[in-house]
Amino acid sequence: MTDTRTARPASRILLIDPAGRALLFRFDPDDRPPFWCTPGGAVDPGESYYQAARRELLEETGIDADPGEEIARRQIEFVTLEGVPVTADERWFLVRAGDAAIDTARHTELEQRVMTRWRWFTPDEIAAHPERIYPEDLVALLKATTGATA
Repeated sequence: MTDTRTARPASRILLIDPAGRALLFRFDPDDRPPFWCTPGGAVDPGESYYQAARRELLEETGIDADPGEEIARRQIEFVTLEGVPVTADERWFLVRAGDAAIDTARHTELEQRVMTRWRWFTPDEIAAHPERIYPEDLVALLKATTGATA
């Protein structure tokens, strides 16, 4: 059997506001139930994971900040919003926002269509939220990287 998944290097961002809440975007795709996810996305050709994290942070939130060092790495398989089965090599970065203001003016056409809203979540709110949140172990990741508790 041949692996038909495409390799997808990606940078993900744990964006934490001064109150210790994590930013999540709600995705409303046509082909699956709604879900929430951290900012981030695919690494462009010729880009490093760090450069992609900085670019994605600016594009998705309007925040121009140094994403610092990689804090976690994971491999995950999923189908992208464009319908492509991928094996993602995700590198995670922690960014502490100076305030809770978000600017989505730089979203791509696809992001404008499917990323219908955003909000800041406490770890307790993530743990109790009825809709799917990715990564599924986000509370554990927050606890390991920020000391947050749920």
